[in-house]
Amino acid sequence: MLRQFTPALWLAFLFCRLMNTHELPPQSATDHTVDISSDGQRVEPAVSQAMHTWLWRPNLIVFLSSACIMIIELVAGRMIAPYVGVSLYTWTSVIGVVLAGISAGNFLGGEIADRKASVPLLGGIFILAGLASLSILLTINLLGGHLPGAWPIVLEILVLTSAVFFVPSAILGAISPIVVKLAVRDLAETGSTVGRIYASSAVGSIAGTFATGFVLIAWFGTHRIVWGVSVILLMLGLLLTVGNHRRLLIVPAALIAAGSAILWHQPWAWGPCLRETNYFCIKVYEEERDGKPVRVLVLDRLVHSYTSLDDPTRLVYGYEKMYAELTAYKARQRENLKALFIGGGGYTFPKYMEAVYPKSQLDVIEIDPGVTRVAYDLLGLDPNTRIVTYNEDARLFLKNSPTEQYDLILGDAFNDYSVPYHLTTKGFNDLVKAWLAHDGLYAVNMIDGPSGEFLRAYIYTLRQTFDYVYVAPTFAGWRASPRSTFVLVATDAPVNLAALADIDGGDGDPLFARQALTEPEIDELLSEGRVVTLTDQYAPVDQMLASVFRDEVPPR
Repeated sequence: MLRQFTPALWLAFLFCRLMNTHELPPQSATDHTVDISSDGQRVEPAVSQAMHTWLWRPNLIVFLSSACIMIIELVAGRMIAPYVGVSLYTWTSVIGVVLAGISAGNFLGGEIADRKASVPLLGGIFILAGLASLSILLTINLLGGHLPGAWPIVLEILVLTSAVFFVPSAILGAISPIVVKLAVRDLAETGSTVGRIYASSAVGSIAGTFATGFVLIAWFGTHRIVWGVSVILLMLGLLLTVGNHRRLLIVPAALIAAGSAILWHQPWAWGPCLRETNYFCIKVYEEERDGKPVRVLVLDRLVHSYTSLDDPTRLVYGYEKMYAELTAYKARQRENLKALFIGGGGYTFPKYMEAVYPKSQLDVIEIDPGVTRVAYDLLGLDPNTRIVTYNEDARLFLKNSPTEQYDLILGDAFNDYSVPYHLTTKGFNDLVKAWLAHDGLYAVNMIDGPSGEFLRAYIYTLRQTFDYVYVAPTFAGWRASPRSTFVLVATDAPVNLAALADIDGGDGDPLFARQALTEPEIDELLSEGRVVTLTDQYAPVDQMLASVFRDEVPPR
């Protein structure tokens, strides 16, 4: 309940605080002159008491405008994620577009300030900024789902980001030069005045960054945050525009407050996400696969998993079927398996193992508690499940927890093209090995394209830690495909592929044994380009996947 009233309380406090401040003293020509006495000495102009009592207010104005810019910049990456995913390219585009907007705004704001700087004009800029911020909610929904499907995804990211966020950033960027122009009343104190304003701007940016990343997104979601920013900017704009005629504020302020109260609870204010966390925009919907209903879990734009509520043993993805075959292979050696899952997602395979191997110990490391909550609420994860979940980063968990020995460690933490590089390095592989039984299997699914640069590096890195590394693409035509999924298996004990040929994932097709590359084929793959060891100091995973990302047309 407190969460619902927090924005209104902050707005009320801010409004009352500003209402009780002094107005900016009128500018006069003498403010910018330097007098010389009869003996040739410089005479400093007097600074009015009104100036000292008002001086905190320009600092507050730039504090708020800078905080709003950073809030918009941080939520921008999350807002475009359902349409174009999250990657190095999305954040590069967001940062570049917002900085370009701020630069353009700084330039235009400086030109405007030299011609007609005034407090009412500043108020008008704030009102425009509020309306432009509000337009983000319209344009992101209008353009996000209607980008041309034939465009490369990198171009889609840049176009979408520019169309939605450039104008609001530019208008907000115009505020600081105007505030500086109005605040500098004495050339002798220009440095200290401008320094205070710049410092306030930096502190506002810091506050906006921390508040958004640590609190606001988890509490309200990105769309409501943008709505709140718009309301703050509009209220400030009205306050600055009317000046001393504060009775004129009553009607527009009441309209803004009433509109906010109504629209705050509208479904569109939440955006396209079923739930929005610090990590993902989570969506769940139903569809049919092979004539049978399944629940689909979407994280940002990636279809992460398909779950059958009626049959937990049903597997859709090829890599899941390979995991099932590897699990059956280990179950022939040991009845009570211990399995650790790096990444839970829809919990499809943990639930499969719980159903097929009821005596197994099943532990899941899932960084996002929101994903786990959705699995319980909507994806059929039983509240009384034997599956134990740890909601933290996998590397920190393995580093800080008492070591256990698992028969299977199954990785499913690579989200689309957003690969957590710290889970690909030799340092992480060494951690995994410490948690693996001597004959245990570490299996990971990953994607790459025809160049195979990431695939080669990952194979080579795994070989630095494990004695045996097996590679299996999930379909036969992977050489000609712009994007392929692979399952890599690392172990210190050789895998009997002949035994695996008698095991299938429930569909009569022993996929892993059929698709597994031979040692000569793996060596040939490694010889096709440069290979590097991925380390904690050097793991350019995003760059290795760049060609795959650039050439892909996103699914519709």
